[in-house]
Amino acid sequence: MSEGRVARVTEIIAGSPNSFDDAINLAFDRANKTLRNITGMKVVDLTVMCDAGKIQEYRVRAEVIFILE
Repeated sequence: MSEGRVARVTEIIAGSPNSFDDAINLAFDRANKTLRNITGMKVVDLTVMCDAGKIQEYRVRAEVIFILE
């Protein structure tokens, strides 16, 4: 029997007052602090929080894929 790999997917949400790109980087940086063997991240959803006619926060919902040890 050959040895394969098994991955897990965890969902995270991150927000930034600056941009979607910044929120994505924050999500990855935070996940990278506690998860090992990250192989990818899929951005599932982009949303904004608004107040007084202005965007207050850019939010991303992402799936982080990592290999189980």
